[in-house]
Amino acid sequence: MDNPVTPNPIGQLEQTVEEAQKAPTPVPTSDQLLERPLEISMTLPTQAYFLSGIRDFTLSLTQNLTGFSEHWAFRFQAVVDELCNNAIEHGSAAGHTIEIKFISIRGKSLEVHVQDSGTAKEKMTARQLTELYQERKQLMTKQYLGFRGRGLPKIVGEWTDEVSFEDAPQGGIIVKVKKYLRKEEDKLSSTQQNDPTHLVLK
Repeated sequence: MDNPVTPNPIGQLEQTVEEAQKAPTPVPTSDQLLERPLEISMTLPTQAYFLSGIRDFTLSLTQNLTGFSEHWAFRFQAVVDELCNNAIEHGSAAGHTIEIKFISIRGKSLEVHVQDSGTAKEKMTARQLTELYQERKQLMTKQYLGFRGRGLPKIVGEWTDEVSFEDAPQGGIIVKVKKYLRKEEDKLSSTQQNDPTHLVLK
């Protein structure tokens, strides 16, 4: 009588592992790499001195790694500058830091998150800031708010597609803005000659 053959699960496992090790690792194509979100995070001291560096970085990033035109690169520079100024002036005490995150999907969108430290004397919640933002957007159609007062509704609101405010878990507020790439927007001039509140960036 023949002895039955007993399966060797350990040997089968070793063979499977060996085959997997020999199998070539798929290399992502250039298109697949470009479709992956590029995330860059940085921490900035609450000193206006460092804002020139973040402005230069925003301009370079937008021009070289997003697919947006130079025209929009200068607009994003103004948007990020406004968000960082607000986070430093209204959301963070001296000696603290703000957090900035860029999320870019080349040829599709650019998203920016700016988080203050929540250490300012006069604190606001995300809900209060959302209400203030909506209120100022309405006032923009009725009166001139001044250069600094118009920043969120005019610069940030008009040059991005999405604006939201969130309460950070550890305190502070996160402002998130996002812009989708639309080639046709680069062909149209958005300069308003009769609008005294409009910035012309070249």
